[in-house]
Amino acid sequence: MKDIHEVLRRKQAKYAQLGKQIEALQQAAEKLREVAPLLAENEEDDSAVLTEMDDQPQAAKAASAAAGSGTPAKRPAAPRWP
Repeated sequence: MKDIHEVLRRKQAKYAQLGKQIEALQQAAEKLREVAPLLAENEEDDSAVLTEMDDQPQAAKAASAAAGSGTPAKRPAAPRWP
């Protein structure tokens, strides 16, 4: 049979680790709440630009496509949480 103190020590260590993970997730959630409105504004701006592009005549679209490098522009990557 396992030593009850060893089992208790392991459970307490795991409990402490889970507590730290919960705290880190709560802090990340707070940061995301701060950034979410900014991201929503950015998406609205992007959709407005796309709507303007759809309103252009076909000849202007073809000219702008020919002027491009042929590869679509990439959006900057969003920062990732560790």
